[in-house]
Amino acid sequence: MKPSVQIQVREKKDSLWKLAFRKFRQDRLGMAAFVVVGIYFVIAILVHFGVLGQGWEILATRRAEGISADHWFGTNMNGQDIFKRVVFSTKTAFEVGMSVAILSTVIGALLGCLAGFFSGTWIDEAVIWLYGCLDSIPFYLFVAAVAFALKGNPYAMHIAMISTFWTTTARLIRGEVIKIKHFEYVEAARALGVGKIRVMLRHILPNTNHILLVQVTIVFVTAIKSEVILSFLGLGVRDGISWGLMIAEASQEVGAGVFNNFLSASIFMFVLVMAFNIFSDALQDALDPKKVTA
Repeated sequence: MKPSVQIQVREKKDSLWKLAFRKFRQDRLGMAAFVVVGIYFVIAILVHFGVLGQGWEILATRRAEGISADHWFGTNMNGQDIFKRVVFSTKTAFEVGMSVAILSTVIGALLGCLAGFFSGTWIDEAVIWLYGCLDSIPFYLFVAAVAFALKGNPYAMHIAMISTFWTTTARLIRGEVIKIKHFEYVEAARALGVGKIRVMLRHILPNTNHILLVQVTIVFVTAIKSEVILSFLGLGVRDGISWGLMIAEASQEVGAGVFNNFLSASIFMFVLVMAFNIFSDALQDALDPKKVTA
């Protein structure tokens, strides 16, 4: 590719990102959701560094205590502080969401790029067959099988989610790569003798960043919701606390008329998931090439 062509492509890419960023800033609802997600992220960071949520496992003297100055959200049936537990669970949610979202998106991007670049070959057919098989297995049945196979491994839930959540990303990237690989700058790079791996990693994958960025946010939310359900069923978090575990233990408390545990975990989870959904929709609209260039 000639230097002048490279500069023009880079300037066009930069301008599209600037237009997308400007459009996202104009979305008030999306910006508000971004601020909410940012607050949750700060809470998770503070918990990670031991500033908030510490001592959530300590048993207090009074059980099922109401809201007080010592216990802002009260205590559960075991006498543990609900506020500390729900705040510490924010860190758990971000750890699960970010690890699953990043790893599954990377795997999906690489496999989807391979399938799209070598479309019509055995590589493409192998990738399509693989994500077709994984999609045909009920998710929670697959998680249960992985948890049983790993015999109580604390990362069984993560492995199961990463093993299945990459399929949607692979489909999207495969279709995009099939379109991009016929562009003039890609054909020019190949004509100049640039290797196939370098073409994929340097000239094709970077032009799918708008899809990958949106996919990370979508998978993040899906991972958090899945973790809550799996922890509620006893297949999720094992060596800590999460909103799913809090809701699971609250199922016994609600019958006794104690709702603090259930409401705290449910509200914290609802606000984060709702904010991330709104943020993801706003980001998707801002990064839509048709809307950006319009």
